[in-house]
Amino acid sequence: MNSSFYDLLERLVKAKVNFVIVGGFAGWIYGSTYVTQDIDICCDMSCENLMRLQKALKDLHPVHRLTPKRIKFSLTKENCGKFLNLYLDTDIGRLDCLGSISGIGDYKVVKKASRMIKTEAMKLRVLSLDALIKSKKAINRPRDRQAILELEAIKKLKSKD
Repeated sequence: MNSSFYDLLERLVKAKVNFVIVGGFAGWIYGSTYVTQDIDICCDMSCENLMRLQKALKDLHPVHRLTPKRIKFSLTKENCGKFLNLYLDTDIGRLDCLGSISGIGDYKVVKKASRMIKTEAMKLRVLSLDALIKSKKAINRPRDRQAILELEAIKKLKSKD
């Protein structure tokens, strides 16, 4: 696991942020060779959870990656309910926080479609392989179509175990 990604995830776990790993990094967990430049998570977009997220990232100088002036990530109780997604750059890596996943649903549905994995230091929720494939099919970008082929091959191999 990329150490920067591991550090980001560890911070979220320690801060008790409610999230599920999705996207390319979830595929990597299952054995995909697809290289990803960020961590995609589906998270509970409640104000309470987003404030825990902000606290976890505070010393990493997070900024909104998709804003022209890379605006500092700064939530208040007044503005935190306005976000559907957050696309952040931090000192140690990119983190995309999504309120819902195409083909699956919002955080509550995604959480039900996830499974717990254990690393040496923490437990993490990751979207199930079937749900990951379903989400990639719903998005249907060229790179997702390539990932689907690989993920379906991984699923087939795992079913033989």
